[in-house]
Amino acid sequence: MAEQTPIEAFRLVLGGAARALAREPELEVGFSADVPSQTGNSIKVPMPSRALPPEQVAEARGFADGYALKLRHHNAKAHERVAPRDTAARAVFDAVEQARVEAIGSRVMAGVRGNLEHALEMRLRSDPLVRARGRDEVPLATAVALIARERLTGQAPPSVAEYGLSLVRSWIEEKAGRDLDGLSLVLDDQGAFAKLATRLLEDLELIDGEQAPADDQQGEEGEGQDEQESDGEDQDGDDQGGSDGEMESRAESDGEQSDEGESRTVEDDSDSDSDADLGDEGDDGIMPVRPNRALSDLPPQFEYLSYTTRFDEVIAASDLCDEEELTRLRAYLDQQLTHLQGAVTKLANRLQRRLMAQQSRSWDFDQEEGMLDAARLARVVVNPGQSLSYKIERETEFRDTVVTLLIDNSGSMRGRPISIAAISADILARTLERCGVKTEILGFTTRAWKGGQSREKWLAEGRPAQPGRLNDLRHIVYKRADEPWRHARKALGLMMREGLLKENIDGEALLWAHSRLIARTEERKILMVISDGAPVDDSTLSVNSGTYLERHLRQVIAWIETRSPVELAAIGIGHDVTRYYNRAVTIMDAEQLGGTMVEQLAGLFDSK
Repeated sequence: MAEQTPIEAFRLVLGGAARALAREPELEVGFSADVPSQTGNSIKVPMPSRALPPEQVAEARGFADGYALKLRHHNAKAHERVAPRDTAARAVFDAVEQARVEAIGSRVMAGVRGNLEHALEMRLRSDPLVRARGRDEVPLATAVALIARERLTGQAPPSVAEYGLSLVRSWIEEKAGRDLDGLSLVLDDQGAFAKLATRLLEDLELIDGEQAPADDQQGEEGEGQDEQESDGEDQDGDDQGGSDGEMESRAESDGEQSDEGESRTVEDDSDSDSDADLGDEGDDGIMPVRPNRALSDLPPQFEYLSYTTRFDEVIAASDLCDEEELTRLRAYLDQQLTHLQGAVTKLANRLQRRLMAQQSRSWDFDQEEGMLDAARLARVVVNPGQSLSYKIERETEFRDTVVTLLIDNSGSMRGRPISIAAISADILARTLERCGVKTEILGFTTRAWKGGQSREKWLAEGRPAQPGRLNDLRHIVYKRADEPWRHARKALGLMMREGLLKENIDGEALLWAHSRLIARTEERKILMVISDGAPVDDSTLSVNSGTYLERHLRQVIAWIETRSPVELAAIGIGHDVTRYYNRAVTIMDAEQLGGTMVEQLAGLFDSK
C-alpha cells in the first residue's frame, strides 16, 4: 500500500474530527480551490499548500468545524420555515444563526474557537466590510453577525473589521441592543433563538411586524417535532470526548429546552418607527442600508412619482471623463481581468456559432429553375435537357434583432462584480456585432449619495409629505446600438472609475432602456438586466414606504412582460431576481456572469 502524503493524512484526520464533531458517520471532507461549501454530508474546505503552513491548516480546520457544528446543532427545515422572505433580511437571519452554532462550539472547546477565528479572518479578507469607507457601504449581515458573535462568545471582532464595524455599530446597538443581549439566553434553543432573531430584524426595520414569518400553530408544532427528531439523532452518536463532554450534556438537554422554547415568547413591541420619522433626521439619520421588503401584491392605487426630474441626466460615458482617463481605466480593466477574458471569449464564440447557424443559408435542391447546382454539373453536360438540376436559396428566418444590456451601476457592485459585468458586456457586444446583431450597453445609478440636489430642493421647500423618488438619476450610455464596438471600447472602462457607483433606482432605469428599444426599427428587441439587488435609495426610502421603489419595479416589469413587444430577461448577482422577472437566473459568484449571459442570450435566440 502506497504511503500517504502529508496532505492526504491531514485530510483523513480532518474528516475524522469533523465526523466526531458533527456526530455524522457519513460525513465526507474534501479540499477545494474554490469557495468553501457544504452540501448535504459533503464538506469542501480550502486546500492548504503541500508544506501545510500552520495558518492554512487552521483555516481549513475552521471551515470544517463551522460546517460540522452547523450539521449538529442546526435544523434546516425549522430554519427555512421561519426565515424571512426578503433577501437582505434573510442574509442577516442566516448569518446570526451561523454565529449561534459556531458559538456553541467556541464556548466549550478552545481549539474549535481558534480554528473558527482563523476561518472568519479569511472570509473577511474578501468581505465588503473591510473596504467600506462609509455607512452605506457596510454589509449589514456581516456587521450584525460580528456583533452577535461578540455577545455570544465574548470574542472581539478581528482587527481588520474594526473600522467598518465602527461605522454602523452605534446604530445597530441603538436599534437592536436589547435583542442582541438576549441571544445568549436562548443559545441552545434554535426555535427561541429564531424568534428573537426575527425581533431583531423588525427592530432594524428589515421586515415589518406583520411580515414576521410565524407560520401559525402548525409551523410551530412542526418545528418542535423537527427539533425533537434532531435531538433524538444527536443522542444516538458517540461523543468526541474530552472538552466536548459539555457539548454532549448540552445536546442531551436540547429536547427539554426545545419543548420549553415553544412556550417562550418574546414581547412584541407595538411601537415601531415609521419610515416618515426617519426623514426628520437629516442626512446623518439615513441608515446605511434600507433594503426593500418582500411584497405579496401590488395595490392598484399605487402611483409612482418623482419629486423633481430637473437634476436627472442621461449622459454618454465619454462626457463623464476625458479621453486620457478613459484610456487609463480601460487599461486597468483589461489588466484586472486578463485571466477571465479567455474563458468568456470561448463562451462568446460558442454563442456566435449558434447564431451563425441560425443565419446560415439553406437551399432547396432538384428544382426546375433557379441557380445551376454545381453537384449536378456532370449530369447537365451529359444531358442538357435533364430537369431538376437547379437550386433555389431559401429565405432565412433569422429576424433583424437589437439587444440592450442594462447594467446596475450601484455601489454594491463595486469591485469584482462590476469589472466582470463590464468585460462580459464588452465581449458580448463584439460577438453580437459579428453576427449582425446590434447591441446597446447602458448603466444606471444616481448622481449623488443620499439625495443630492433633489433632496436639497425638498428640504428647502419644507419637506412635503410623500415626495416620491428623491434623488438625482444618472443614466449612462456606454455604447449606442448603431455605434461600432471599436468606438465604444474605451467607454466601458468608465465603470472602473472610483466614485461612479452610487444608488440604484431600477424601475425608472428599466423604463428608460425600454423606451430606447421601442424607438428602434429592428423587428426583434431583447432587454437583459444585470443587477445585484433590489432597488435601494436611502433618500427615497427614508421618507416613503419601505417598498416604494420595489413596487414600482414590479409594476414596470409586469407591464413590459405582458404588454410590450420587448423580450425581458434578468441576471441577479448574489440576489434572487426570479421573484421579479419571469425569465431570470441568479448566480452566486460574479465569475459565472459571462457564461450565464451567453446561455441566457442563446436561450432567447433558440426559443424563437
